[in-house]
Amino acid sequence: MAVMLGVTCRLTAQYDPAFNHYWALQTLYNPAAAGLLEQVNVQGAYALQMMGYTHAPQTMVVTADLPLWMISRAHGVGAGFVNDKLGLFEHKKFYIEYAYHQKLWGGRLSAGVRGALLAESFDGTGLDVIDSGDPAFPSSEVNGTAFDFEAGLRYDGRDWYAGLSALHVLQPTVKLGDSKSNEFVVPRTYYLTGGYNIRLKNPLLKVQTSAILRSDLTAWRGDVTARLAYDGPKGKMYLGVGYSPTVSASVLIGGNFHGVQLGYAYEIYTSGVGALQGSHEMTIGYTTDLDLFKKGKNRHQSVRIL
Repeated sequence: MAVMLGVTCRLTAQYDPAFNHYWALQTLYNPAAAGLLEQVNVQGAYALQMMGYTHAPQTMVVTADLPLWMISRAHGVGAGFVNDKLGLFEHKKFYIEYAYHQKLWGGRLSAGVRGALLAESFDGTGLDVIDSGDPAFPSSEVNGTAFDFEAGLRYDGRDWYAGLSALHVLQPTVKLGDSKSNEFVVPRTYYLTGGYNIRLKNPLLKVQTSAILRSDLTAWRGDVTARLAYDGPKGKMYLGVGYSPTVSASVLIGGNFHGVQLGYAYEIYTSGVGALQGSHEMTIGYTTDLDLFKKGKNRHQSVRIL
């Protein structure tokens, strides 16, 4: 998150955290994905970026979503929490979301909306400035909040999916403390996501490809990922690589262990930062049936590419 105190400014497209496991955190970037798994789905991720640097960025995300079985599996709901630290700044986001899913053309069309609360803080006690009386540089911790709205569409086919979403639709202005000089506008950001499963001759193996493009119409970032996935009778595993043009390259590994999904990624920046100063990312997830109203066996099939 790029913020300059003393001026009203717009943030870059990197206001939202960028994860290498974006394909496992579908609802983080598009509320239309809520309830798609037809199971209770909880996902968490933690990223420690630019190792070795003082005040290196740290990001934690927790999301949860499920279908509304008591009404219809066509309805999904979810909630999430983001905690993003960068230097003396801390960004928090709380959101709740709703999605509606409709079978169409042999696949499923989904639409989702969500409301969010943004909470920003700046720790001025960590500043070392010449003129400590300058009101543009607070000497204590200052905070600010704002409400936001986000929406998205998504279509899932047999082996592919595509989605389009808009985050920070209201472009809220967050004011830090009492000074009007310490405020910033969160830019509306658009996300285009997609993925395709490539089936191989071996039925236990497949290549899972995915991509995400984000932009606030001023700056942009794109990521493409390919993973070789093994889905056997005793477990699931994947090994993959990712690339973000002009930003980084990454390696990913993970799998399903005793019902718990674990993942790890190491990101190497290609813009002059040393390979040892890359980013570590860890994910954990769990999905389970919690249908209190079903009778007998009811087999669920995931439509999300993981």
